[in-house]
Amino acid sequence: MVQNRLLGTQVITIGTATETLASPRDIFREVIRQGATRVIVAHNHPSGNLEPSQEDIELTRQLLSGAQLLGIPVLDHLILGNGNHQSLRELTTLWNEHPQGD
Repeated sequence: MVQNRLLGTQVITIGTATETLASPRDIFREVIRQGATRVIVAHNHPSGNLEPSQEDIELTRQLLSGAQLLGIPVLDHLILGNGNHQSLRELTTLWNEHPQGD
């Protein structure tokens, strides 16, 4: 059994320089379509500022809650910018509040 093998990458939404609209439904639709059993979500901050916005944190909270219902753990949510990244799993306590069983 192969574990944690990348099945693919998929652009879910494309936004403006300051915002994008992503919903857990759209994200999990693609995760299920790909047959994934785990997911890492990533998005970019064109400004290069890697600090998560309140919207980033709320989306992550919704994803973690949905993941518990679907049995598809969210391993991390990454913010990308200027060749760097920030892990919301490392930065927040959201995974303690919504254990993923991973």
